Amino acid sequence: MRNLFTVKVLLICSLFFTSATYASAKEEGVEGSKKDIKTEIKEYISHHLQDSHDFSIFSYTEDNGEHVYIGIPLPVIIWDNGLHVFSSSKFHHGETLAEVDGNYYKLYHSKIYKTDASGTINYDEEQHPTNVKPIDFSMTKNVVMIIITGLLMFWLFTSLARSYAKNGGVPTGAGRFFEPIVLYIRDDIARPTIGEKRYRKYMPFLLTIFFFIWFLNMFGLTPLGVNVTGNIAITFALALLTFLITNFTGTKDYWKHLVDPLGNAMPWYGKLPIYIILVPIELLGLIIKPFALLIRLYANMQAGHIVLMSLIGLMFIFKSWIGSPLSFFLAFAITLIEILVALLQAYIFTMLSSLYFGFASEEHDHGHEHEEEPELAHL
Repeated sequence: MRNLFTVKVLLICSLFFTSATYASAKEEGVEGSKKDIKTEIKEYISHHLQDSHDFSIFSYTEDNGEHVYIGIPLPVIIWDNGLHVFSSSKFHHGETLAEVDGNYYKLYHSKIYKTDASGTINYDEEQHPTNVKPIDFSMTKNVVMIIITGLLMFWLFTSLARSYAKNGGVPTGAGRFFEPIVLYIRDDIARPTIGEKRYRKYMPFLLTIFFFIWFLNMFGLTPLGVNVTGNIAITFALALLTFLITNFTGTKDYWKHLVDPLGNAMPWYGKLPIYIILVPIELLGLIIKPFALLIRLYANMQAGHIVLMSLIGLMFIFKSWIGSPLSFFLAFAITLIEILVALLQAYIFTMLSSLYFGFASEEHDHGHEHEEEPELAHL
């Protein structure tokens, strides 16, 4: 109960800070212009879903009209005729230019462009910027959260391993919470889908991908506003790993099934018309499976953030004692559901990856089949 209460308090704080951020953004507007409230909400949601070069907690406008941002700047690392490293605070959230070694850089739509001293952005006929874009190696908030999650997992599971060694296989502390999850992934996901013979070699990846996605999803519910798993580039990389492991560890029977699904069921001249359609479908499945993985995770996490931010935005549309509290409690309820979704999406990604590994590990006892053939012929 104490842990549940702590989670609720953190969620309330998250919603409070998010609301405060939007309220200040609403007052500020964009470049001093007054916009329709619905347009401002859409822009705010779009900004929340994007990666950025800093962590923004909230902001406010002083009496003199100066915008004050409360957050954590991150290092900007770019290559433009040499390596340049500076703090993202120089951009002041895209409002000012960053002068580095005599060059001027501007943050425009979350991307860095090289400009002149006046910050000119040139466009082509399709209104795409034509300015030189340096190679960006910056530590964005998504990159920082990936590193933090990796370090957290390394510390967590090395501690769990040490507790096993010291206490004769009995975990202590946080290990008591994580051990049942590890055992569930092993006994209820990996073993049934991959098989006793080969499941062990896939366990490190399955455990890593489960906790990696789960922790990142939970970080997405904090006031830091990170949306790592809602970035299609991240989900693409995770699905690509599953794709590579599946196909590089596939057995001969797995590949034979792809190119010769019917086996010896009929002569080759009878199979040829069927294979013209069947084999391309089987090979297309190699791409469809990881594509389904990346789209499912990306779409669900993206949709969750959009719904949550939209409900928060309704508070500023209603502006009433009835509508605003109702929107707040709806947002709070959706956040609680997002906790379940964060765990569920990690489970689904792990389960499907395990299924694909099971397909790649299939083996047929050809010797046993040949031994039975004389008996069948005799019958």
